[in-house]
Amino acid sequence: MKQSDEITRCGWVGNDPLYIKYHDEEWGQEVTDDKTMFEFLVLESAQAGLSWITILRKREGYRKAFANFDAKKVALFSDEDVERLMEDTGIVRNRLKIRATISNARLFLAVQQEYGSFCNYMKSFLPEGKPIVNHWKTLGEVPASTPLSDAISKDMKKRGFKFFGSTICYAHLQAIGYVNDHLIDCVCYNK
Repeated sequence: MKQSDEITRCGWVGNDPLYIKYHDEEWGQEVTDDKTMFEFLVLESAQAGLSWITILRKREGYRKAFANFDAKKVALFSDEDVERLMEDTGIVRNRLKIRATISNARLFLAVQQEYGSFCNYMKSFLPEGKPIVNHWKTLGEVPASTPLSDAISKDMKKRGFKFFGSTICYAHLQAIGYVNDHLIDCVCYNK
C-alpha cells in the first residue's frame, strides 16, 4: 500500500498526481454508458506493450484525435485519417493500433446493435451480470488475467477486435469497474 496525504491507496498508484486522480475518481468505478466504455476500450488497446501512465498522459490527445471517443465518427475514419493520425504527436503513432481503433469502433457498433449496448455485452459475461468484487490484500495477489478475461478476449477476437488480449481485457475490466481489484485497505475499495 502507498501512503499519500495519509490516505491508503493501491500500491501501483505512487505519487504521480495524474495517477492519484485516475485511481481515486475513475479506476474501478462501474461504467454504465457506452461512450465511456468505448473510451476505455480505445485507451486500453493503445496501451498494449506500453505503461498505463504513458497512455494516461496522452488521454487528451486521444480524445482530440478520435472524435471525443465517438464510436460512430471513428468508425467512419478513412485511410486519410490514418495518415493524419500518424503525424499526431498527441497519441502513440502506431499504424496497426490506429487501424485497430477504427476497426474496433465498427465492431463496437455491431456489438451495440446485437446486445442493445456494449455494457450489456460485457455484463453478459459477469456472474448474474454484476461486477466481481475481489478481496486482495497485496498487489502480488492481483492476477494479470483470469478465466473471465480469457473468455471475453476470445469472444472479442472471434468478432475481429484487435489489441485486446486477455491481459488487456483484464485491465479493461478493472478500469471499468466490472472487476473491483482495489486492495482491501485502499480508500476506494468500498466506493
